[in-house]
Amino acid sequence: MNTKAENFKRLAEKRVTECVKKIRLISNLSNKNNYEYTEEQTKKIIRALEIEILILKEKFNGDSGDQEFTFKLDD
Repeated sequence: MNTKAENFKRLAEKRVTECVKKIRLISNLSNKNNYEYTEEQTKKIIRALEIEILILKEKFNGDSGDQEFTFKLDD
């Protein structure tokens, strides 16, 4: 029988590992031999990730507000 703490640990380990892998895949986009991008685009990517980290921190600090975020490079 799984407790809430066990479920949290199991899911946190899985989800954080997946997230780190995805961030590493995003960092692969920095390879100028394979991709062409602007400084503005890179700033948007980094800012989007920073915003999500801020939302994550707020939720763990008790702010349960649901915040939806959709990422787009072009307006």
